[in-house]
Amino acid sequence: MADDIIYQYAAPSALEKTDKGEQLFLAQYSEVQKKEAACFFWGRLTQPQITARCLVTLSNVVKSSFSLSPADLAAMKDPIVTAGNETLRFEGFSHCAGVYARVDVLPGGHDGEFPEAGTTNVDFNQPMLSALGNIKQGEDVQLSVGKTQVALHSGGGKVVERKVPLPVKWIKGLTSVQLYMAAAEKAFTFTRVQALQLFQTMPNGKPKDDFYLIIRGGRPVFSPVKAGAGICVGGVHRLKLIEALLPHINQLCIFPHPGMQSTTWQLYFGDVRFSLTLSRDAWRGFSGEGAALEHLLDDIPEEWLQLADKYSYANQAFNATLFAINEGINLTTADNLTGRLSAMGLLGFDVDDNQYFYRRLPFKMSRILTLNPRLKDAEKLLAEGKVDIISHSSVKTEATVEGSGVRHTVIITGGTAKCTCTWFSKNQGERGACKHILAVKKKTGNAND
Repeated sequence: MADDIIYQYAAPSALEKTDKGEQLFLAQYSEVQKKEAACFFWGRLTQPQITARCLVTLSNVVKSSFSLSPADLAAMKDPIVTAGNETLRFEGFSHCAGVYARVDVLPGGHDGEFPEAGTTNVDFNQPMLSALGNIKQGEDVQLSVGKTQVALHSGGGKVVERKVPLPVKWIKGLTSVQLYMAAAEKAFTFTRVQALQLFQTMPNGKPKDDFYLIIRGGRPVFSPVKAGAGICVGGVHRLKLIEALLPHINQLCIFPHPGMQSTTWQLYFGDVRFSLTLSRDAWRGFSGEGAALEHLLDDIPEEWLQLADKYSYANQAFNATLFAINEGINLTTADNLTGRLSAMGLLGFDVDDNQYFYRRLPFKMSRILTLNPRLKDAEKLLAEGKVDIISHSSVKTEATVEGSGVRHTVIITGGTAKCTCTWFSKNQGERGACKHILAVKKKTGNAND
């Protein structure tokens, strides 16, 4: 007898009356049905002390700010917690959104169960931080991650943190930082001794100029002068956030973005990892970088986004190339889907696995425009007819865009786009395209040039 396939529908089909007459709405079936569960993970931590120290460090990152005054630090939120694919991930940003931190508890770092994959966002208050700070090596520590709370059970009792709203700035920051990490490649691997030696050369205070990680005399050092294959580290003093963890690491790996728009510092502790990603400068937050804007220009059918979301949920990961092959779509469309899923906070990036992991956050198409004002402004320029295409070919595009009392000129040649506006003159494309370039690319269909 052939295998039976059981179809389950979220809602029944219905015949509804509308102003235009009767309309038939057919129920849709998908083999991937998201489950609802109160608990995402329950189990014991096998490296409790180092996991606790990493979580305290992450909380210190969230409490820090490198471009805002103390008065701006009133609204602080702590980690996004994702349980899935046999891994626990805790993520957070500094309040200025220029530093991103993540703790990954890998399969060997816990002994527990995952009833259902899920994501929540909680606030680590002082009782939780005190409990984490008191955890000793070899102590029996139980952790539970649920839809509405995260609980820690140890010899000192039980501490529960409730779900809180996810800050909008974090959702914006998640978009850019993941795309920067996806483009990064490993440049250096250091032992514990080498990492400690490197941080001994950390400059005092808060230097305003860039520093470079270079190798001098066979030893890594921070230098104000670039040499050889050195990598640029803007706002190098921000690395002091991870200094206390260095005596406990197995190794340290550094992953710079090819355009030096970020650097990721990954610390390894057996089955626990701590990642710190720095923006280009201390005053620049990932939330304003606009790295994904060009991926968001093309109109993508909502059913493709729904399909990509279900694919990511089923696999707890997203590989754009494999998805394109499986679904018979081109790689450009798959990349744009990656950008859109990232823009909604659904994807994070793992530099070791070299692939995106899935977060189960609310799926809102409308979030894209509201969180990307430059994209919204570009749409407005097009709607108001302020974009005039002078010439357009596969080689070169020239256009003018009406501004406030001035007309800006946009020239796109090959993969390079330039504009005469103040934004472009100041940033030279390092923080994503300006609204004028975005509007011209959308009108001409050159979204990925």
